[in-house]
Amino acid sequence: MVNYATAAVEKAGVMRGLVSTNRVPLGSEIYNRILETLYDEAAALDERRFDDWVAMLEEDLLYTAPVRLTRNGPNKDRDVMRTMMHFDDNYSSILMRTGRLSKSAWAEDPPSRTRRFVTNTRVAECETAGEYEVSSYLYVERSRFDVAENETISAERRDIWRLVGGAYKLARREIIVDQSTLGMSNLAIFL
Repeated sequence: MVNYATAAVEKAGVMRGLVSTNRVPLGSEIYNRILETLYDEAAALDERRFDDWVAMLEEDLLYTAPVRLTRNGPNKDRDVMRTMMHFDDNYSSILMRTGRLSKSAWAEDPPSRTRRFVTNTRVAECETAGEYEVSSYLYVERSRFDVAENETISAERRDIWRLVGGAYKLARREIIVDQSTLGMSNLAIFL
């Protein structure tokens, strides 16, 4: 049984990576189109083209980033707290955040310079036709102001991408940040 507040202790129930076993083969047309979509998404965010990014989102979007804990002993695999979030957004709140970032947002004035690296992408078919479970790793370098050292963050993203009108749109994203203490001064950027 899976405990949705944290990853379960039983190894079979630890929520890691893909849930579906109906994998989409590497190099297939579906895999390549989803990978291309992930790259386009990263470029839109790096270039602060928020309207282009929002166009890639479904209106029933759920976009979350649970807090990560460090635990020892028998609970060491229960390190993802799904009851506390860095992000807990939906389509409407994403529209509000991107609107602020496009005009004036104190946390992003001047704007961050970011570079997103998406890798280790795995794709599987969901039970619902036209939906795909996508697990990918994300590494973000962020430069702020005139500081010589970049801030970094790495994470695993667990997505559901839906085929709509010939294009893939993001319906769900859970971001599992690798750090329990964030290496960034804020998370005013999207992951």
